[in-house]
Amino acid sequence: MADDALTDFERTTFTHAGTARDVFRLGSGPAVVVIAEMPGITPKVAEFARRVAAIGCTAVLPHLFGEPGRDPAPNGKPDLRYMLTSMVPACISKEFTVWATGRTSPVIDWLRALAAAEHERCGGPGVGAIGMCFTGGFALAMATDDRLLAPVLSQPSMPIALTASRKATIDISPEDLAVVKRRCADGLEVLGLRFRSDRLVPSERFRFLERELGPAFRAVELDDDAANPDAAMSPHSVVTEHLVDEPGQPTRQALDDVLELFRSRLLP
Repeated sequence: MADDALTDFERTTFTHAGTARDVFRLGSGPAVVVIAEMPGITPKVAEFARRVAAIGCTAVLPHLFGEPGRDPAPNGKPDLRYMLTSMVPACISKEFTVWATGRTSPVIDWLRALAAAEHERCGGPGVGAIGMCFTGGFALAMATDDRLLAPVLSQPSMPIALTASRKATIDISPEDLAVVKRRCADGLEVLGLRFRSDRLVPSERFRFLERELGPAFRAVELDDDAANPDAAMSPHSVVTEHLVDEPGQPTRQALDDVLELFRSRLLP
């Protein structure tokens, strides 16, 4: 895909605890915070946000890393230099938990504050959120706030699964996980998406979430042959890079499941 100028999005700035970041917003209705995967708000992340807006929600995209709208794989080949310039600063930033287990990333406080502000701005019963890859677990940690009604974990890849203990966990502190577990017992539903062969998102992570959250965690796990074969990397990004946008396709069904969660929890 070509770069996306994002001209249909409103661009503003949100500040919390002294940290200001750009935010891209599209649509009307209850807010859904769309937290981009590496290397940032790609054209396909923007397309996903447009689908969120199309169902009657406000898509809210915080700019955490990368260049908004830039295509990470021009001419079908990954731009490795661009990927590295986005990933390395994030991996060493104190804002993101990459290596440690049992920790919630500090950036979550800022995201919770953004979600609260968007709820006040947009109205509705609450807010939805989806994290992807590097940010995949963020929606889970955000769900300590009662206003977060529809969390989606799309290919949650942190902490990096180098050891058995890191495979069977996710980037959330025990204290925050306990709050989310109580909310799940009271009716919160958490949706998770992954490809079965994805080593960045090992099956042990989803089994951990099933044990901890019980039936409130709904796992969507897809075979490799469901992925878009034209994508520039092996099966990973369920609702963006590896989406096959045709009725009856498993990735399209996964996308529809995500949108239905937002619709059922946020819209009348």
